[in-house]
Amino acid sequence: MPDFSDVQTTRIQHIAIGLCVILIASVIGLIRKGRLREEYAFIWFGSALTLLFFSVFRRAFDAVARFLGIAYGPSFLLLVILFSGFLFLVHFSIVISRHTEENKRLAQEVAILQKLAEKTDADHGGAKDDR
Repeated sequence: MPDFSDVQTTRIQHIAIGLCVILIASVIGLIRKGRLREEYAFIWFGSALTLLFFSVFRRAFDAVARFLGIAYGPSFLLLVILFSGFLFLVHFSIVISRHTEENKRLAQEVAILQKLAEKTDADHGGAKDDR
């Protein structure tokens, strides 16, 4: 008679593999539709492939947890999820900072161009366009 915990573990493992495959397919679909840029897709692919690896090779997951001194495997999973979330947050903070600086620079350029256009209109005696 099969052990119930083995059947349960196998079922959970199959569900985890299925969810990882769905995540990878979803990321590919979002890239193809142009809703996700490739630079962000690498993060999602890396996370999904890591989860897929540990879903397929469950013993590797347990071995890494033991190597790190974590006795209970699900605690290691929580640590991995928290660390992944932290990496996502750092990456998006960098992207937001870069976009903020770019927007600031573009706003300054637009202001300079508006002043030049006003000066050119005033120098040529042309009527200012009221928009």
